[in-house]
Amino acid sequence: MGTDGQASGAAASELIDGRIRELEGWRGETLARMRSLVLAADPAMVESWKWKGTPVWECDGIVCTGESYKQVVKLTFFRGASLPDPAGLFNSSLTGNTRRAIDIPEGVEVDADAFTELVRAAVAENHSRSGARKR
Repeated sequence: MGTDGQASGAAASELIDGRIRELEGWRGETLARMRSLVLAADPAMVESWKWKGTPVWECDGIVCTGESYKQVVKLTFFRGASLPDPAGLFNSSLTGNTRRAIDIPEGVEVDADAFTELVRAAVAENHSRSGARKR
């Protein structure tokens, strides 16, 4: 890990594993479930650890972050305001021009298919902004 608290690849994955173990209970389980959905959504997804302790998933740019708070696990999509959200998963940070977030409190299970489509839309948005060829 760098002196700025950042890591990528296997080092980041190990740090995220540690965070999930650290959280225990419903927050760890929720973060682990959402992480597996993010990683399964696109084979090119890469894990990073930024800002001294935030799990980040990237594919041609940042797709989303996974943060844990006392009452919620928060997944923030960096270009969420540009994404279609027909299932209405975004329930936080709704007034900004760029980001949108999903706050997941204890006992709530996010629809896996709708979430996967949201992640794929975020990847497509990153590809379109970077000029990357669609796969």
